[in-house]
Amino acid sequence: MDLNRVTLIGRLTRDPEVRSTPAGRSVASITVATGRTWTDQAGQKQKESEFHNIVMWSKLADIAGQYLRKGARMYVEGRLKTRDWTGQDGVKRYRTEIIADNMIMLDGPARSGATSDSIPSSQNVESSDEPQPVIEEEIKVEDIPF
Repeated sequence: MDLNRVTLIGRLTRDPEVRSTPAGRSVASITVATGRTWTDQAGQKQKESEFHNIVMWSKLADIAGQYLRKGARMYVEGRLKTRDWTGQDGVKRYRTEIIADNMIMLDGPARSGATSDSIPSSQNVESSDEPQPVIEEEIKVEDIPF
């Protein structure tokens, strides 16, 4: 059995970029930053940030474009996918992305740029087109088991 699973909590580095395929399917590209802090052997506090490219499809892409904004905190689940192509200069290039299956907006509507009639904060949003139940209890970062 194989497993290709990614789970992140971070902040958007820019507003989502939403496009449509020629077939009319929505696709959103976002970048999420995650950080870590540690103390090195000399006792100095060190910080490191990682930037993750995330792709969302269909309804999940539409929701991201409507409600997410730069600086918003989010939880995202998905799988890794590496694309390759040959650039105009003839060099083969690679890009590893997270294909999102699920996301939870961790900030309230004011922080994520949504209006008061928007979906509640911390709503669980999956990429299927089927209706999803609304999570009414608040999810705290401390409660996530990792």
